[in-house]
Amino acid sequence: MHSRKRLVIGVILLLAIITEACSKTNTYVLKSPDQSIELTIDNTDGALNYGMSMNGQQLVQNSELSIFPNTKVKITNTKVSSVDNTWNPVWGQFSEIQDTYNELEVSLDYEGGPATLYIRAYDGGSAFRFVINELIVDAAPAFYIEYGLSVSDEVYMPAGESMPKGPIVLNDLAQMDSIPYRWQVPLVIESKQSKYISLLESDLVSAPGFSVIDFVYDKEKGKLISNNEFTSEGKKLVTPWRLILLEENIGDLLTNNVPQNVAAPLALKDTSWIKPGKTVWDWRVHGYTTADGFNYGIDTESYFRFIDFAAENGVEYFMIDDAWYTDVSEGHIEMSDKLDLKKVMDYAEEKGVSILLYYDRREGNYGDAALFPYYKELGAKGIKYGFMGSNVSFTRDAIQMSAKSELLIDFHDSPVPFTGVTRTYPNAITKEHCHAQQDSRRAFTPKAFIRMALINALQGPLDMNNGVFDITGVNAGEREKGPKAKNLYTTVTAEAARTLIIFSGLVCIPDAPEAYTEKSDLFEFVREMPVGQWDETKILHAKMDAYISTARRHNESWFIGSVHNEPGGTLPIALDFLEAGKEYDITYYEDTEETHFKTNPEAYRVRKGEVKKGDVINAQIAPGGGHCMWIRPSKK
Repeated sequence: MHSRKRLVIGVILLLAIITEACSKTNTYVLKSPDQSIELTIDNTDGALNYGMSMNGQQLVQNSELSIFPNTKVKITNTKVSSVDNTWNPVWGQFSEIQDTYNELEVSLDYEGGPATLYIRAYDGGSAFRFVINELIVDAAPAFYIEYGLSVSDEVYMPAGESMPKGPIVLNDLAQMDSIPYRWQVPLVIESKQSKYISLLESDLVSAPGFSVIDFVYDKEKGKLISNNEFTSEGKKLVTPWRLILLEENIGDLLTNNVPQNVAAPLALKDTSWIKPGKTVWDWRVHGYTTADGFNYGIDTESYFRFIDFAAENGVEYFMIDDAWYTDVSEGHIEMSDKLDLKKVMDYAEEKGVSILLYYDRREGNYGDAALFPYYKELGAKGIKYGFMGSNVSFTRDAIQMSAKSELLIDFHDSPVPFTGVTRTYPNAITKEHCHAQQDSRRAFTPKAFIRMALINALQGPLDMNNGVFDITGVNAGEREKGPKAKNLYTTVTAEAARTLIIFSGLVCIPDAPEAYTEKSDLFEFVREMPVGQWDETKILHAKMDAYISTARRHNESWFIGSVHNEPGGTLPIALDFLEAGKEYDITYYEDTEETHFKTNPEAYRVRKGEVKKGDVINAQIAPGGGHCMWIRPSKK
C-alpha cells in the first residue's frame, strides 16, 4: 500500500468545513483526513445528491442516493465526527490496520419517515450506510445509489468462471439497444483522469434483508445504478456500506483497507482455533501416477501420502473433496467404501495435520443445524461448502454456525462476496469468487489471472487453486478431474508466484505431492510462506492485462511474487522497503531464457545472493511467466 500522510483533521476544523458549506443552500462538504478526497452532499427539490472528487478532479458527478426512491426527502439535522484508531485483525494482509476517517451523520425526513444516513470520507474513498430504527407501516425501502461517472470511463468486472469483462466504455452502453452484461461485483473503473475507482459494498453480513449489491446501467439517466430492495419483515433496517474506493494506482485498490474498516468488529470471543495456512487437495490429483507406479485415487493409502507430505513440509491442512461420501439424507452421510475416513482422521491427527472436508447438497440435504457439529465430531477443522451460489441468508447462517462449531469455512462455486466478513467472522477463511484453475474445463491464461488478481480479489480472500507444478501432465489430460485438452497456460515459476499474489487465508495447492517433491527447490518458496500472517503488503507494480508484482512481509522476511502476460518483460523491484544498514540473504526463483508459457512451461532456475536497502532487482519474466524472491536477514 502506498504511504499516505496521516493528517488527522480535528473536530473544530471539520466543523468549520461543514459550517461553511451549510451556508450554501443545503449543500454540505465532507473531506478525507488528508483532504485529498472531497464529498459534496446537496438537498434541493426534495432529492439527496452527492458528488465526489480527488485532488480537485471530479470523478463522480451529481448523483442521487436514497433509501426511499421516488419519495421527497429533507435534511433535518447533521452531526460531524472524526475518528483515528488502529485495530488488529486475526489474520490478513496487515497485522495492524489504521482506521482514520471523517463522518457526516445526516438525519433525514422522507415525508414523515425518519432515516439516518452515515457518510464516511477516508483517504482511500467513501462509504455510505442508511439506518432506520423503526420502519413506518407499509414502507418499501430500497438502497438506491447512482454513480455519475464520465461517459469515457472504462469498466471491468468479474464474469464467474469466464474471463473478466472489460474494458466497457460507458458511452458505448448508451448507444446499445440492450445491455449484454450481467453486472457482477466488484467493478473496477479506469477514469479519464487516469484515476482508479472500485464500486463494491462491505458488511453485508450485518444487513439482513439485503441481497448482494446489484448494478444496472440506466440509459435514460446515463448512469450506473445500484438498487436493492429491503425484503426483511423486521422493523429495523441497516444497509450494507456502499463503497467508492479511489486510488492513483490500480494496485493500491488491493491494499485499500476501507472495506475492512467499515465492517463490523470481531464477533467471536475466542479465535485461538482459527489458523490460516496452506492445504494440499485430492480432487485435481486423482489419476496421477508416480514414478514408482502408485496411482492416486479415492482411497486410504492415497490420503496417507498427502498427509505424510503435508507433515514433512509444514503444510497445515489436507482437503478431502466430495467423493468421500456417496449419499446424504437428513442426519446421515453414507461414507464411501473406498476409504476408511476414521483411519485417515486418526493418522492426520497423529501427524499434526488438520483435515478439511467438502460438502454440498447434490447428494441430499443433511440439515445445516446438525451438519457443522457433525463435522466437528468427525474431527474436521473446516468445511468446504459448494453449490449454494449467491444465497445471502444461507451464507450468513453458515458462517455463524460453522463458527459455533469452531470450523473454518471455504465457499465454492460463485459464492456471496461478503466483503469485509473476515474482520467480523475470521473463520470465513476463503471463497471461490473467481475462475479457479481448471474449473469448467476452460482456459486459464496469464491475462485471465492478472485480471482476476486486479478485479475479483478486491472483494476479499480468494480460493483460486494456484500452484500447479506438473503443468505438462495436467495439459496431457492425465488427471481424472483435470482438463481434457491442453488449456492450462502458465509457467511453473508463475504458479509459485500466484500463490503469494492472490491473498487468501487458505492457499490451496492442487498438485500431487510428488510434483512438488520433484521441484523441491522451487517449492521452497511456497513452503516458507506464512500464509495469512502478513505484517505488511505492498503492490509494487500493476497494470491491467500486463503484470502484477506483490510484496508481503512477515517479521523481517519479505516474499515477492511477480507475473507477466505476453510477451513477458522486466519489472524493476526497488528494495526500498528493507531496513537500512542490514544485510539480507535472497533466493531467486526464476524463469529461464528458454521458458515459455505455451511451449516450455516447466523450465526454471533457483539461485541465491545478498541484497540491501536501495538495491534494484530487475526481474526478468518469460512470456506468461513469473518471478519470485524470498528475502530474509543474513545469517552471517
